[in-house]
Amino acid sequence: MNEDKRTNQANDIEPEHTTHTNKAEDRKIGASLTSTQQHSDNAVDEGADFENNDTTDTIDSFFASSGSKDITDDFKAGYVAIVGRPNVGKSTLMNHLLGQKLSITSRKPQTTRHRIHGILTTDEMQAVFVDTPGIHHNEVRAINERMNKAALSALVDVDLVLFVVDSDQWRDDDLLTLQKLGETDLTIVLVINKADTLSDKGTLLPLIETFSDSFDFADIVPVSALKNQNLDRLEEVIASHLPTALPIYDLEQITDRSERFLASEIIREKIMRSSGDEVPYDLTVQIDQFKDEPAHKDPKTGRPRKACTFIDATIYVERSGQKAIVIGDKGQRIKQVGIDARKDMEQLFDKKIMLTLWVKVKRGWSDDERALTSLGY
Repeated sequence: MNEDKRTNQANDIEPEHTTHTNKAEDRKIGASLTSTQQHSDNAVDEGADFENNDTTDTIDSFFASSGSKDITDDFKAGYVAIVGRPNVGKSTLMNHLLGQKLSITSRKPQTTRHRIHGILTTDEMQAVFVDTPGIHHNEVRAINERMNKAALSALVDVDLVLFVVDSDQWRDDDLLTLQKLGETDLTIVLVINKADTLSDKGTLLPLIETFSDSFDFADIVPVSALKNQNLDRLEEVIASHLPTALPIYDLEQITDRSERFLASEIIREKIMRSSGDEVPYDLTVQIDQFKDEPAHKDPKTGRPRKACTFIDATIYVERSGQKAIVIGDKGQRIKQVGIDARKDMEQLFDKKIMLTLWVKVKRGWSDDERALTSLGY
């Protein structure tokens, strides 16, 4: 694919400035959560006594080979919020449950900034997943506050919550998330992600015991989202907690988000992945044009031209130095961002894309309420 498809570097662009919850009495959030690591150190000794509990079956189901799904007669449908601290694998989990990349990912925390609905439809259920920004303590800027509000607002009117944690790490933001969940009367399933990183299944036992003693979870399911391990079991658990209902969305629909939104997220992901820690969170993407052009004959040459979608996007950063980083040496970074973003868009949208990128400075946008609103936050 030739790079004359209008991926541009904007070195000459002038900088632009911009000045329901019910308390659940039977919920418990105990101090034992802070001792998870000590429990893990004694996994072999403590696991021997814990083997007799029903939770052992949950552990075994993770390490055992996947079986066939049970198809129910009554169709289930409902909303499922995926919550947890930043960078715990919520977006990866949703993408792999859907079998398609919908929510962007990177190793940087707080990559997800918006609530994104992903729709999984099987023979027995339709689960509308709500992928949320990570709940975190540090609300240092307006954008952080809005991200926390977006995550917490996702808990309104959902039928089920998947609380995602790491298999070997417990942090203050995990406790913060659990405390917020404890203020609701929602059904909550604990999803222990990255369980494939544990060499011995016995190390999961004290971790699950700690969580079981600390909170009234409806189910506990260890998974590896990245490696698609035990996701069939998780789907069964999700279906068991959803109400009997007709599908909420069309059976072929995978999201309620527009192509414009998905395009902006793809571009932002490619920049975050390529710029390392140089431009961590001080960038956003705005789609200026999204125009579908049907197949036609070129009026000048008379040659047939395939259907194509023209996308113009502006990448906003907060400082001129960041603008130079995004553009890269002789425009190489922004060129590669355009190549990678266009490939993902063509795969997701199943059509030819012509992409033009511009970079502008919008000082203080991430802490400016009016700027955040205008940029879709």
